[in-house]
Amino acid sequence: MTNELDRTILELKAELRNAHPDERRQIEAELQLAKAEREVIVAEMEGRASAEPPF
Repeated sequence: MTNELDRTILELKAELRNAHPDERRQIEAELQLAKAEREVIVAEMEGRASAEPPF
């Protein structure tokens, strides 16, 4: 799963470099979301976060 997210992040970074100013905000938001999702997955794998509900 993280390999797929890493690839998505790289693609978004490439898009951002060549983006029209009108598209930059949307691409930046998608990039932030992908990075946050990757961080959650890594934290769960390392045991720093739990995917189980607290109840």
